[in-house]
Amino acid sequence: MAEPILKIHDLQVAVDDTPILRGLDLEIPQGEVHALMGPNGSGKSTLAYAIAGHPRYDITGGTIEFEGEDVTEMEPDERAALGLFLAMQYPVEVPGVSVMNFLRASLTAVRGEEVKPREFIKEFDEASELLKFDRSFADRYLNEGFSGGEKKRHEIMQMALLKPKFAVLDETDSGLDVDALKVVSEGVNSLRGPGLGVLIITHYTRILRYIQPDVVHVMIDGKVAQTGGPELAEQLEERGYAEFGPAEAATA
Repeated sequence: MAEPILKIHDLQVAVDDTPILRGLDLEIPQGEVHALMGPNGSGKSTLAYAIAGHPRYDITGGTIEFEGEDVTEMEPDERAALGLFLAMQYPVEVPGVSVMNFLRASLTAVRGEEVKPREFIKEFDEASELLKFDRSFADRYLNEGFSGGEKKRHEIMQMALLKPKFAVLDETDSGLDVDALKVVSEGVNSLRGPGLGVLIITHYTRILRYIQPDVVHVMIDGKVAQTGGPELAEQLEERGYAEFGPAEAATA
């Protein structure tokens, strides 16, 4: 088995002084796709934002290691430069900033040097084709007036351009119709490989029918309650989360 690219030990996170994660342990080897499932309120999105370094999520204990380096106290841009990527559940609108300008600025920030226009256009066009966007999409303002499917497809387009070492997909399937789900899943599957680890956070199994996980984790009350193979997702589909107990203590 490959060494863990992401190693989380005894992670404790609070939001507005309310404990959400309560000693979570999780290891994901490079090149593997893991799914994290759990009911509302179990702390799944809190984990995603804690990994990304969102300042609202206060890490009160434990560590997050990425490629053997402790990133627990790092700023979000430092984590992104190392190769961490978060596809958000609710992408924000940024009026006045075009998709093209945003993506070029993001690519420059992650690479630490200005991207040549010709090189960027080539990469942009390839990512657009992968996620089935036409060229006019480049001039639209970031997420402004986007459908739910367009927002999620654009998140995966960012992933395709930035080429992270590890991606957290926070409920990327939320609000997607079947066609958009297929496009998003095809985009993720095309990026799978030994140089990319993925954590898919979801309530339901439908995205896992398109993106086959190597490992499935069940999260309850701010901790990983069980880990298993892909068959665990099917068991959850049949039986639900009741056997693992309530997730009342967590709120995000």
